[in-house]
Amino acid sequence: MSDGDGGLEILTGPDEPRPAGPGSRRREEPPPAKKKGLRNVLALLAVIAILIGGYVVVTKVMDRMGGAEDYSGSGTGQVEVAIPSGANGIQIARLLAEEDVVKSSEAFYQLSLTDARAQQIQPGTYRLRQQMSAEAALTALVDPSARVQAKFTVPEGARVGQIVEIIAKNTELDAKDLEAALDDPASIGLPEFANGNPEGYLYPETYFVEPGEDAKDVLTRMVEQTLRVAKDLDIGSRAPALGLSGEEVLTVASILEYEGQKPEDYAKIARVLYNRIEQGMPLQLDSTVSYVSERKGDVWTTAEERANPSLYNTYQHAGLPPGPIGSPGEASIEAALNPAEGPWLYFFATKDGSVIYNEDFGKHTADCQAEYGAGSCGG
Repeated sequence: MSDGDGGLEILTGPDEPRPAGPGSRRREEPPPAKKKGLRNVLALLAVIAILIGGYVVVTKVMDRMGGAEDYSGSGTGQVEVAIPSGANGIQIARLLAEEDVVKSSEAFYQLSLTDARAQQIQPGTYRLRQQMSAEAALTALVDPSARVQAKFTVPEGARVGQIVEIIAKNTELDAKDLEAALDDPASIGLPEFANGNPEGYLYPETYFVEPGEDAKDVLTRMVEQTLRVAKDLDIGSRAPALGLSGEEVLTVASILEYEGQKPEDYAKIARVLYNRIEQGMPLQLDSTVSYVSERKGDVWTTAEERANPSLYNTYQHAGLPPGPIGSPGEASIEAALNPAEGPWLYFFATKDGSVIYNEDFGKHTADCQAEYGAGSCGG
């Protein structure tokens, strides 16, 4: 060891600073505990700064959102606003603002983001007041009475002539315009397999007529609904399994609407029809004969009516008539596609609306005459 510095180097280690010599002065480093505390304070200050900055930003955004110009109250006057199909919240808000229904599009749009009722707004024309609050405007838009539209309901089994009367009575559409559209099958989208006959293709349900729609528009929607239901029920693949075409399924379904008084009987009556066709027996249905004679009030027919040579006369011709005899609903179409299992060849409806089925003609006649009297029932 040459001097005392060597011992000092071993104790401090080669990388640690050596103490200054006698008389020298240098800054002392703060203790480790003080360094850690300083770092924590700085970190805390940074977090506080971030929070304060975020609060300022959020506050400004909220102030801006909450400050959207809006009217108060339920408004005055009247204006019609058309909401197109596919319009989103922003587009609806702009339409309302343009017509001065709401004071600003922002007010209505912000409300639509938080109020689930906005999802219920349907396309259509609405009669609204001007200068309404966004809340009042939204309430009006989900109120069916605010829609400017006519409404008509087509019952199951209704025939073309009846449907024209229903539409003309309940809307501003003229019967002549409706009949002219029906005489131009292509203009209303009637499929080729209907052979130009719209009977059975004007689907029975409730329809709304928007301002500006004409006869062709409404009838086209009715035909489209029939084809939509047919697709949903998969008639295209299910009909061939029964040895029928889609047109024939609709024909059977339309017959069920008249021969069955209750939907629960449709599938059994369908089986009777298919059993008779399979055995080469005429269907002998008063419903198809009365379609030709335009009988109203009941489906009973006279001997004279049953002598009609029309192809719709199933007393004179075997098999199904050439097309539907009315507009079938979904229940009767499904029954035609999915008939019940059974050997029945005959049926009749009793006075209370129930249906009696028989395989034997003698039993059928006896049961029927017991209900309606001697000589009242045939095949």
